Amino acid sequence: MAQKDVAPGAHSADIAKLTDTTFALREVVVTGQPEAQSLRNSVYQVRTIDSERIRLRGATNLQAILNTELGIRFSNDLTLGTSDVQLMGMSGQGVKILLDGIPMVDRGSARESLGQIDINTIERIEIVEGPMSVIYGTDALAGVINIITKKSSDGPSLTVQARVLEETAGDEYNAFTKKGTHNQSVGLTWQHARLQLSGNVTRNNFGGWQGSSTGRAKAWMPKDQMLYTAGSRFAGKRWNAWYRFNGTDETINSLGNRNPNTGIASDQDYITKRWFHQAQSEIRPNEKLHITAIGSYTDYSRRTLSTQVDINDRRTLSPEPGSQDKSIFTTTFFRGTAAYKAGDHISVMAGVDFSNNNASGARINGSPTINEYALFVAPEFRFGQAFKLTPGLRFLKNSVYDAPPVIPSLNGKLTLTRSMDFRFGYARGFRSPALRELYFDFHDASHSINGNVNLKAEYSNSFNAYLVWQAVSRQGFHIRSTLGGFYNVFHDLIDTGIDPNDRTQTTYLNIHLFKTTGLSLDNKLLWKNLQATVGATYIGRYNEFSEAPADFGPLPEFVWSTEINVNLLYAFKKAGASINLFYKFSGKRPVYETTDQVNVHLAETEGFHMADLTLSKTLGKYVSLLGGIKNLFDVTNLQNTSTDTGGAHSTGGAVPMSFGRSYFLGLSFQWTKH
Repeated sequence: MAQKDVAPGAHSADIAKLTDTTFALREVVVTGQPEAQSLRNSVYQVRTIDSERIRLRGATNLQAILNTELGIRFSNDLTLGTSDVQLMGMSGQGVKILLDGIPMVDRGSARESLGQIDINTIERIEIVEGPMSVIYGTDALAGVINIITKKSSDGPSLTVQARVLEETAGDEYNAFTKKGTHNQSVGLTWQHARLQLSGNVTRNNFGGWQGSSTGRAKAWMPKDQMLYTAGSRFAGKRWNAWYRFNGTDETINSLGNRNPNTGIASDQDYITKRWFHQAQSEIRPNEKLHITAIGSYTDYSRRTLSTQVDINDRRTLSPEPGSQDKSIFTTTFFRGTAAYKAGDHISVMAGVDFSNNNASGARINGSPTINEYALFVAPEFRFGQAFKLTPGLRFLKNSVYDAPPVIPSLNGKLTLTRSMDFRFGYARGFRSPALRELYFDFHDASHSINGNVNLKAEYSNSFNAYLVWQAVSRQGFHIRSTLGGFYNVFHDLIDTGIDPNDRTQTTYLNIHLFKTTGLSLDNKLLWKNLQATVGATYIGRYNEFSEAPADFGPLPEFVWSTEINVNLLYAFKKAGASINLFYKFSGKRPVYETTDQVNVHLAETEGFHMADLTLSKTLGKYVSLLGGIKNLFDVTNLQNTSTDTGGAHSTGGAVPMSFGRSYFLGLSFQWTKH
């Protein structure tokens, strides 16, 4: 949807911004909206993370920002050096990642793109829980995470920004041998009259973490990442247009130990290159009509380079089958929307989407192409000042798989009193099979995996409701509480399984019925110099064995997990300083499982506490200092009683969460001349 322009310096060193204007009730949101509007007017329940909270985390990637948000969990695959996100009990396959409203391209189920967005260019993050498939299409079953970047400032100006941050990896750090985390960033924004030019370069270097590994091997792999952004924007009287380039050049190193007999070590480098072009235009012919057009092109590749290092450190390519691989994914995307205000009681948003997806590589069968066309419409009916109702329909056609012809939704907002709102919604969500799931072809000494071109799209029926109470709202003092609930039923979930036509092969199948349900309570407080949020969720995930009591005995339909989070930000305005605590408790994650289809047992991943403590101080007019401690409780691996230990990506064994307690210190510089 339309992206609201925001100042590039909106998250500068002036930490005395804890005023009424920062309170969430006054924030403007754009995700799912026909145009930017206040959070309270939206029919969707939207959570926001503003630029000041992002800055005060001292983070170098988005995972560090989101890991203390309610309902969000991350899983790490140390075999491939990737992380995946879970929202409302659903894994990354059902979570849509957007950059300024444009879908990010990933290879498959893991949302690698979250770690490949330059955090120094982000203005805010908007999170919508629940299906947004009518507006945003495939993958939005569990919800949408929209990363919104800085766009423009008012009036002619020149802004220079720079950042340096050093962080330990557990107790490992050395600035000269690259141990620990090292972040450097520099950006420039120039605006004159209606033209703006901007650019940013960021380097993230992580030296890995040895952990319990020995020799050359590391428990967490070293990573070197370069992120590039460049943009231009021109604003007319009733229209504007902008272009933005985002580039990623990333290498993850997996180091093997030497064979005690031959002295040879086997290494893998995972090399990712992502070139992401965005263009957008907005026009307002009159006060009633608002038109947007968005286009993007993504060229994404991930290469596996396997080498052998002999005892004299001479490196040669590995001759093992399947050890060299390069997968290429390209996507062309277009989206056009029109919002028309027909009168005081009705407005209509309609749009068209087109996407062209291509893949190739040694592990992709052929060079497949998928085209998808969609038309959506979402009118909003207003009944007086108290009630809004937004039905929606999405019509789609896919060139390869059997897509659902129509996706419906219905969302509403009822103003009960001046201080209380009730939101409710039903939506049909869907996820199209990924190119990897349709055309994967990987065979070596330990793998026999085939794609399945007969896969159907996953779909869901989801219901949610939220009661929002603005308990107190006066100058310098605000309290807001949100009580929510959801229930989701997912059909035809795609997973790997034994090929029914060839028991020696593994393939992708529509084999799962899955459900999630839960309650959430979120409380926000703004009082003088203090911002605080306190919340909790109780989420249930479906136990498929409960459907067969004759085979497995009486078992509960859902297994439950609890989360609690607390964020405290306190500003010492006269001193230009702040102290900030970000905390989350993630309860144990239970699951019923079987290894022989006869006996079922309850496996659990232990719960854990995660907390960061940061201190911020302005140093003069242009410089700010930020330091602190991350992962205060020194969480590394979680105990897990699962017996599924049969493969590299199985659920058994210890669950890696972090490389332990770390310490960081960062320096930020911002200079603006008007």
